[in-house]
Amino acid sequence: MDARADKFTRMTTQPVKKLVLRLAGPTIASMLISSLYNMADTFFVGRIGTFATAGVGLIFPLMTVMQAFGFFFGQGSGNYVSRALGANRIEDAERMAATGFFCALGMGALIFGLGQVFSTPVLRVLGADPGRVAQETVDHARAYYTTLLFGAPFVLSSCVLNNQMRFQGNAFFSMIGLVSGAVLNIGLDPLFIFVFNMGVMGAAAATVVSQAFSFCVLYLGTLRSDTLKIKVKNLTPNGHYLKNILAGGLPSLLRQGFGSVATLCLNAAAAAAVPLSQADAAIAAFSVVSRVMFFVFSALLGFGQGFQPVCGYNWGARKFDRVREAYLFCIKIGVTFLLLISTCTFLFAGPIVSLFRDDAEVIRMGTVAMRCQSCSLPLMAVVAMSNMLFQTTGKAVRATILAIARQGMVFIPCVLLLPRVIDPAIWGVYLAQPIADVITFLTAVPMAVHILKRFRLALQDPDFTP
Repeated sequence: MDARADKFTRMTTQPVKKLVLRLAGPTIASMLISSLYNMADTFFVGRIGTFATAGVGLIFPLMTVMQAFGFFFGQGSGNYVSRALGANRIEDAERMAATGFFCALGMGALIFGLGQVFSTPVLRVLGADPGRVAQETVDHARAYYTTLLFGAPFVLSSCVLNNQMRFQGNAFFSMIGLVSGAVLNIGLDPLFIFVFNMGVMGAAAATVVSQAFSFCVLYLGTLRSDTLKIKVKNLTPNGHYLKNILAGGLPSLLRQGFGSVATLCLNAAAAAAVPLSQADAAIAAFSVVSRVMFFVFSALLGFGQGFQPVCGYNWGARKFDRVREAYLFCIKIGVTFLLLISTCTFLFAGPIVSLFRDDAEVIRMGTVAMRCQSCSLPLMAVVAMSNMLFQTTGKAVRATILAIARQGMVFIPCVLLLPRVIDPAIWGVYLAQPIADVITFLTAVPMAVHILKRFRLALQDPDFTP
């Protein structure tokens, strides 16, 4: 209890900027290295060929779905835990931690079972259909898919442990768990793919083994730190806890879920916008660009995750001035960072894409796509930080709107409609993401202005809640 009391004091009294930066360091590292799971697969699979890269790209939405449910239970329970600890409700926080973890573990087992039983129709939905892509691409997709499913329980439960530790201010232990798994994945990829001659199945197997290892490290971290311990006796799947998991986790579920659907639509649109002989190259190009841009965006998400525990603790303690200060600080840093990075990805788009695949068509299309997306990337700092603020403070409606806007209700219509009205059609696919980013930014601005006004009211009236 002394350790928890000391943590509460630090989270609610230390200078906000220093606190955010201290917590953001490990979370940025965690997000960057975690995203290397997918980057490593793309890089090493790219050495096999374009068909292999396209096949793995088609299955990318499956990992997104797993992570969507992992973040649903992890963010949903973690947000509640941080507010409960901020209000000194320790037993309440312990019950939520156990409930979120075991619900995620069960969901992971369900995804594995259903995914194996219905593998053929799911693969068709993902785009692994001989009528749309080459048979070689379909074969690679199936091999990757069936193996990757074994990692579902580990992916979901690791996401929960990672988020819960982070929301309790233990970002360092969270980082160790994710980094260790990512490093192992990078080492196992070439071993399984080339030495054991397993091909894309080896890439999936490396991911499964590394996710299992990451889970073990994270669980040991909960035992060796002042993080809440996961105990079966605290499992309380009643309406109160499930409702709060839904409120806190729905934005993440929808954001990741729509991201999965968006990838499906992107793959379909890219394949349809070029001659059939170039369809596999188009899918491979956009797959590479998506992984690279997610890697960049993950740094911003990691920085925002350093903001979330500060936000949760101080919101629970009703120190709204500190929440406002942290929010504005994160937006300023986020915009500056993305502006610098997007300049680099714009200028060096070609060489970056060529690192993953030496196919001329993949490089040509990937270069244009990356430059288009780089132009709008800095706007996402406002969107991401506002979304995290609303999600952490329980404002589910606004958080959900921002979560699904960029990759859901804006991007999907853009990527489906623009190729029909722009000639050549491939330019409609290129422009879909930057146009979606601009519209999402314009949606976030009035929400940000509104919450800042309410923060000012809270400073004037101690009884007012923003």
